[in-house]
Amino acid sequence: MTTTAAPTKVRFSVLGMATMVAFMMYLDRICLAWIVDSDSFKSEVHLTPAELSWIKGAFFWAYALAQVPAGWLSDRYGARVLMTIYIILWSLFTIATSLSQGFITLAIARIGCGLTEAGAYPASSSILTKWAHINWRGLGSSIISTGGRIGGALAPWLTASVVIAVFSSWRWVGWIYGVAGILVAIGFWIVFRDHPTQHPRTNDAERALLAEGRENQPVREPPRSFPWKAALTSRSLWFASLYQTTTNIGWAFLINSLSTYLKDVKHMADGVNGMVSSTALFLGIIGLPLGGLLTDYWSKKYGLRMGRMLPLVVTRVVAVAAYFAVMAADTPLEMALAFGALAMFVDMGMPAMWAVIQDISGKHQAQLFGWGNMWGNFGAALQPVLVGWILTNYDTNHDYQEAMLFCAGSLMLSIVLAFGIDARKPVVRET
Repeated sequence: MTTTAAPTKVRFSVLGMATMVAFMMYLDRICLAWIVDSDSFKSEVHLTPAELSWIKGAFFWAYALAQVPAGWLSDRYGARVLMTIYIILWSLFTIATSLSQGFITLAIARIGCGLTEAGAYPASSSILTKWAHINWRGLGSSIISTGGRIGGALAPWLTASVVIAVFSSWRWVGWIYGVAGILVAIGFWIVFRDHPTQHPRTNDAERALLAEGRENQPVREPPRSFPWKAALTSRSLWFASLYQTTTNIGWAFLINSLSTYLKDVKHMADGVNGMVSSTALFLGIIGLPLGGLLTDYWSKKYGLRMGRMLPLVVTRVVAVAAYFAVMAADTPLEMALAFGALAMFVDMGMPAMWAVIQDISGKHQAQLFGWGNMWGNFGAALQPVLVGWILTNYDTNHDYQEAMLFCAGSLMLSIVLAFGIDARKPVVRET
């Protein structure tokens, strides 16, 4: 009688490590909005509202423009070496943030963070195609995204209520987060390998499990160039990319404008501001695993196109409604719940979008993910500038209502764009 060994569980530790990387990335990314709104920062560094808008957007411009090159590097040379380098570099730039003395030095530090964080999610997309079962891409995507959102949700509370309150200086934020990031980089290097067959702790059963659904796909050399013609002529990729742009314009209010809104319009102190913001962002985290399960379930039930498209549409409809709830909210609890609903339903659609890119990208996973993510982060970069212009020219009573209507309108446009996405059509047709 023969027994078959059970699959080892290395894939779970790899997924967990990728999730921890996302956690640190978002912690470093989102803390800035609460740093610059803190009394400690304002007493040391004096920036105009226009300078603050550009500082908040600087990260996203750099992050967006570096997406495709970073994705190409990950596809070409593998995620293990490059992800480790990315984490170390953005951690050093996070430390540099706390050494900044004014607009120029702060802008350089944030641009550096954006450039070096750009490769993380494209590389994670590539990781999932090798380390997550083909039927669980949506859930795997949502788990990694959840790590990022937890980091983002903790950033306001840690930054405002713990680091600033305990040490009475905003500069401790970057120093602590930067050192923690370097430790995560060391952990990633130890745990991760570029392919299950290269990992010393996987057995044949786990390798076979992860290969299911891809057994007949030929092994191809890594891509040497970006598929420009195919990308520029792919309808689904364009609609998916612009969907991410409009989504991020609507979503980025939470990380670029929420702190200022709570402080200047609702007159909340730093501690209450951080608590309300973190509560809202934590409520949003619920949407990611639900969205992953939803797109996987609907894809099995209705087919790939509808299974990806339905979550993209339904979640944005509810997110638009959440903006109107936000405008009616007044107490800290009401605002936490309304902003939490907005965060939750925006995030509930993201696993479907990640899965779409994985479905249509073939061997160009990281760089085409980077292409879509680039367009998404153009939206996040534009948001503070556009909102600042709207507030200056149209918000005569300073209640932010016009800015929120603009963000809700951007989410409504994403609903229209979702109907043009077809996950069954690859960007590059393999021969």
